[in-house]
Amino acid sequence: MRHFIDLTDWSSIEIRQLLDLARHLKQEWQSGGNKPVLEGKVLALIFQKPSLRTRVSFEVGMQHLGGSALVLGPDEIGFGKRETVADLSRALSRYVHVIMARVFSHAQMLEMTQYATVPIINGLSDTQHPCQALADLLTIYEYYGRLEGLKVAYVGDGNNVAASLAQACAHSGVNFAIGSPPGYEIPETIMDKVGDLAAQNGATVEGFNNPRSAVADADVIYTDTWVSMGQEAETARRIQVMQPFQVNADLLKAAPSTAVVMHCLPAHRGQEITDEVADGPQSVIFDQAENRMHAQKAVLVKLLSS
Repeated sequence: MRHFIDLTDWSSIEIRQLLDLARHLKQEWQSGGNKPVLEGKVLALIFQKPSLRTRVSFEVGMQHLGGSALVLGPDEIGFGKRETVADLSRALSRYVHVIMARVFSHAQMLEMTQYATVPIINGLSDTQHPCQALADLLTIYEYYGRLEGLKVAYVGDGNNVAASLAQACAHSGVNFAIGSPPGYEIPETIMDKVGDLAAQNGATVEGFNNPRSAVADADVIYTDTWVSMGQEAETARRIQVMQPFQVNADLLKAAPSTAVVMHCLPAHRGQEITDEVADGPQSVIFDQAENRMHAQKAVLVKLLSS
């Protein structure tokens, strides 16, 4: 039994196979619909954090594959409060075939994998967002027709999205650069592993405290919210520190005119990204949003077919 928690738990070959499967499932869907390969299977969706894309993409994706999904919100199960994570995982495993969890604590995500007897999918935790990163790779591949040798520049807070994106790039031979204010970089423990993985696949990893240095020669410019859920008390400070890292028309001038702009959404327009860029000709933001569904269908098929 496999789980989809952290991209470093999977080999580079397996990540490429997931991407190939995602592309196949998307083409199949566009050609008239997916085969009901998950008929009779049930997906449970656990939410500690609210979501638009995660809920809808998983729920609709499961329907495309012939299965069904049920949603469990924070008030319904009291994740880790009303009963232990261990008991919840063991009980829920008796009812469904796979569980997606969107939680605050990555430690609780790992605890679920210890006690669940069905696959667990990380829909987001405080340190990782692997489903988003897989969808990002799919989007980049669709635009450029390749991954190896490209450069992705992430600008802003070195959060869970940035960490998983760095891992995805390293798996795929994509050069990765991040521009973050001092003290807001991706943790060194993650960057060290990413650097080793990137080297194995002929790619590089660089960190900067200057956004213009990060986006130089970039094929993709990526950003995300400056204030993640659970950091609301730091809002004023973060906005002040991050302001020079806004993805705007001026920053785009420091990168090739052919670069595309990505954002995992929801976007705080006027903070990490301007309307002019988000809605501009270089934006592929809503292609990313759609590809969450197709990438996650690949994960579901892989986990439930193993």
